[in-house]
Amino acid sequence: MERHRRIEIVLGAISPFLLLTLVYLLFYCCFRSGFARRRSRRRARRSAAAAARRRARAPGEVVGKSSYGTLYRAGLQGTATGSVVLLRFVRPACVGRTGEIMPTVRMLGSVRHPNLVPLRALYAGPRGEKLFVHPFYAAGDLARFFRDGVAESQRWEIIRKLSLGIARGLDHLHTGLPKPIIHGNLKTNNILLDSDLQPRLSDFGLHLILNPTSGQEMLEASAARCYKAPELIKMKDATKESDIYSLGVVLLEMLTQKDPVSSDFLNSRIFAFQQHSKTWSSKERSPMHLAPS
Repeated sequence: MERHRRIEIVLGAISPFLLLTLVYLLFYCCFRSGFARRRSRRRARRSAAAAARRRARAPGEVVGKSSYGTLYRAGLQGTATGSVVLLRFVRPACVGRTGEIMPTVRMLGSVRHPNLVPLRALYAGPRGEKLFVHPFYAAGDLARFFRDGVAESQRWEIIRKLSLGIARGLDHLHTGLPKPIIHGNLKTNNILLDSDLQPRLSDFGLHLILNPTSGQEMLEASAARCYKAPELIKMKDATKESDIYSLGVVLLEMLTQKDPVSSDFLNSRIFAFQQHSKTWSSKERSPMHLAPS
């Protein structure tokens, strides 16, 4: 009996200590678990930021360069399909601040049309660098399509399909949106082709986010390639009419299969027009007929 009494006294004395120890262990485990989760999230954020910085420095294979930036072909890691995208890196010195350009970026990002290249995302880096994310089209651009001399580039039905697609895309920018968008840099290098040879206009509205100096350099580069109307002196003067002038040069380039800066471009365009006009049906009196094909 005395023995049981002593056991009860001992248990009564150590029970509070055991309870406090248990509470401390539970608190410690919860604290450690929460700390580990927070540390894991911090590591993930640091890793993502580091990966973004690495992509900004060297996103992938270079597929094009200009005075204001570089185009990269890159794969998206961690996706089920391993999507390939086109990254447009714009140098900080050539573009406005993030807060200043975001309304324009949102407007451009909302544009969707079968003949326009969509803007999917924007990464703004801490040093002012910008990465614009677009779909990648493996068929390349229209300039390369004709330069490579593939058999399809000589077929009138393909030329007609391309002409209609380009015109529809530009028409959507001018008339299909609440506020018209001037392309500002239409040329065969900025017309991409998907796997079905459907043309998609890229770079539309890009001059709206560039600073005046970079926008002027872009204008001068296009003027040197004969895509700009003679009266267009500054990029801010770009209009629907100047876009139509560029469209006309693109159409003539497709008809003649000649570079606009070549010496025989103007001499060959009349002959090409006469040759291709023979294939127009009586119903389609113009290659710019926009009825659905």
